[in-house]
Formats: sequence, structure tokens, C-alpha cells
Amino acid sequence: MKIKTTVATLSLLSMLSFGAFAATSINADEAQNREAIGTVSLGAVATSPMDMREMLNQKAEEKGASAYRIIEARTGDHWHATAELYK
Repeated sequence: MKIKTTVATLSLLSMLSFGAFAATSINADEAQNREAIGTVSLGAVATSPMDMREMLNQKAEEKGASAYRIIEARTGDHWHATAELYK
């Protein structure tokens, strides 16, 4: 149940704009019209969903992606998220 709650929370946060970023968070419908270029994963201890989003955004930017979509998220003592990158 925590996984579903976390995925829902991260999905909602990914749809909100928190400023100008090089990569934008998109949903599954928006991803259908884009070319996937890979994935990135990250983990952190004691972080917030907003911090995870910023870290995913930074990794996506480093890989040259213009957009990303969160495809996996887990919580507990250690956060983990995976995002698919798009051109």
C-alpha cells in the first residue's frame, strides 16, 4: 500500500511545475509521442518527494533528456525512484 501511495504522490508532484528546468516531467499519455532514450535510477536516505523530483530532473538533464516520466518509486528508510528519459 505504501508503494501505491508513494507512486501516486510522486506522480502528482511530477505534474506540478516548481520552476524552470531543462527537463520536464511528463505523464504516460504525453510519453507516447516521444522517443525514449533510456532510464535513470536514484536512491536517497531521508529525502522528500520534491527533492527526489529535483534529483531525477538533474540526472535527466545530464543525460540530455528534454523530459522524463517516473516509472517506479519506493519509500521506507531508503527512497528509490526510476524514470524513463525522452528526447
